[in-house]
Amino acid sequence: METGVLMQFKDLGLELVLGLSALGSAAGAGVAGMAAIGAWKKNFNQNKSASFLLVALVGAPLTQTIYGNIVMTKMVELANKGQYLWGIGAFAGMAIGLSAYFQGRCSACACDAMGETGKGFGNYLAVLGIVETVALFVMVFTLIIIGKLSG
Repeated sequence: METGVLMQFKDLGLELVLGLSALGSAAGAGVAGMAAIGAWKKNFNQNKSASFLLVALVGAPLTQTIYGNIVMTKMVELANKGQYLWGIGAFAGMAIGLSAYFQGRCSACACDAMGETGKGFGNYLAVLGIVETVALFVMVFTLIIIGKLSG
């Protein structure tokens, strides 16, 4: 590739890690949000109180966007030195984004169960924490790799 064309894509790795993380967060929060609305609807139809705690479950996948941003910010230093890290950005972003998406799916199940029983909030948070740990591992291990690459 020409240097000029390559330079147009110098920030692709940065965009991928943040963009894919954010896509996963958006999809996860969307799925969880739909489930929360459904649970509230059931509660309202049955004249039961609707728990506002479901909002915490819906918001759980949003933290993965922050992890993507942290990785992206560290990658900027290497991109400014001419190392573009497209692969690291793509795979770290996909892993963090998938964690967010599946956390949202788990949150959706938790919303359904919480809406039905009104119980188990702590248990549901524990499951969400386990799923989130994947994103944390990816962020930490990626930061370690980036640190080694920067010398």
